[in-house]
Amino acid sequence: MTHTKKTTARVLAMAAPMALLALPLTAFSASAATSAASAQSSGGTTYMATLNPLNHASGSGMLMLQLNGSQAVITENVNGLATTFMNAPYPHVQHIHINGMGTCPTTAADTNGDGVISTTEGGPAYGAIGTTLSVSGDTSPAAGTDVKTAPSGGTYQYSRTITLDSATVASIKAGKAVIVVHGLDPTTLSAKAQSEKSDLVPSLPLAATSPALCGPLAVSQMAMVPGGGVNTGGGGTSGVHDIGLYAAGAGLAAAAGGALVLRRRITVEK
Repeated sequence: MTHTKKTTARVLAMAAPMALLALPLTAFSASAATSAASAQSSGGTTYMATLNPLNHASGSGMLMLQLNGSQAVITENVNGLATTFMNAPYPHVQHIHINGMGTCPTTAADTNGDGVISTTEGGPAYGAIGTTLSVSGDTSPAAGTDVKTAPSGGTYQYSRTITLDSATVASIKAGKAVIVVHGLDPTTLSAKAQSEKSDLVPSLPLAATSPALCGPLAVSQMAMVPGGGVNTGGGGTSGVHDIGLYAAGAGLAAAAGGALVLRRRITVEK
């Protein structure tokens, strides 16, 4: 094998893992585009929330909600959260919170100074539980702390079609709904916080029910078809399709960019 062929082989081998890193983004984009198209065709509206970490959590996530009347089709990807609790997969209870300020809390919400924003302390920002995003059964606020029906593990995909009550629907439409995923790794908390009990379920530690991810629900651009310009398709799912392809292309472009950097480094090292 010539030196040129060896160099090419090294570039391809090192670029392959980068391309794989782009696949989760591509897969979620394709799913989001399909779901948004469904919402449009049925006259519904698509909402999305980017789930950012709270309380020293290291995870992240994305949730999409198609709303048609009182029916919600929910798709969610979460990764990087605490993985185990009492030698079992960590149950991460999650909800649509309503009737607050429609925002996620800042560190100023930690009124007792233990370094953790408890669910109660975060309440003014995101409000009370409107709907529980359980994997099965009850979705009312009464199921809000039911760990048996919560998604579990540090990384999970959630998909469920549920009927929302009027208060949750109204809060979503008013821009006041917030997605909150609970459950922290206690080892990341201060000694004081590790010794505290949950403000919701006193039999559990504070970490078990405190918020880990949070994101306001907002109308998704994926559900809006470009208007007035040429080559937009004129309606239907053209805007959704274009944005889905854009997101997928962005992921692949990132991988290609990484391969280009590697090629440049190899060229310099020859």
